[in-house]
Amino acid sequence: MKLIVLLLTTMLMATENIYNFTVKDGKGNDVALSNYKGKVLLIVNTATRCGFTPQYDELEALYEKYNSKGLEILDFPCNQFGEQAPGTNEEIHTFCTLNYNIKFAQLGKIDVNGSNASPLFTYLKSKQGFKGFDPNHKIGKILIDHLSKINPDYAKDDDIKWNFTKFLIDKEGNVVKRFEPTTDISVVEAEIKSLID
Repeated sequence: MKLIVLLLTTMLMATENIYNFTVKDGKGNDVALSNYKGKVLLIVNTATRCGFTPQYDELEALYEKYNSKGLEILDFPCNQFGEQAPGTNEEIHTFCTLNYNIKFAQLGKIDVNGSNASPLFTYLKSKQGFKGFDPNHKIGKILIDHLSKINPDYAKDDDIKWNFTKFLIDKEGNVVKRFEPTTDISVVEAEIKSLID
């Protein structure tokens, strides 16, 4: 088993960019990320019942502002953090369109950590490790306290720690930034703008 994990990790590390990955859409159809060549991507794991769920408004605003300039947002619902993304893909999509009017791509529900983690997210984490929560953010201190109680060394690994972790991908498919959910959206926007301009 350890040998298989080592081989898979080595293969992932050898992957030069995200275009080698295929993911599933909300209906279970394959979506090749090579379809997004030449685009700036923001890849996000989301949840519909989280303190960060209002970030859907911020993401949609970014999408509307920059989509015509080459930005795509790929939303992957995930139920691993406090079971805050219950429901089917269809139910989640209906919730997001009715409450936040999202127009960006919402893909199939996935795991981002553990033995069933999406290979895409395993790759993203290998390229951009955990950056730490902003302790001044209203939810940041809560997360730090909560995760520290579960595992005092939680910050030492690169796993996704909570909903609305974001990865920024440049036009060549390289993973260039990771933003924890407590990072202000203005920081994310500035980085997107630098890749689009």
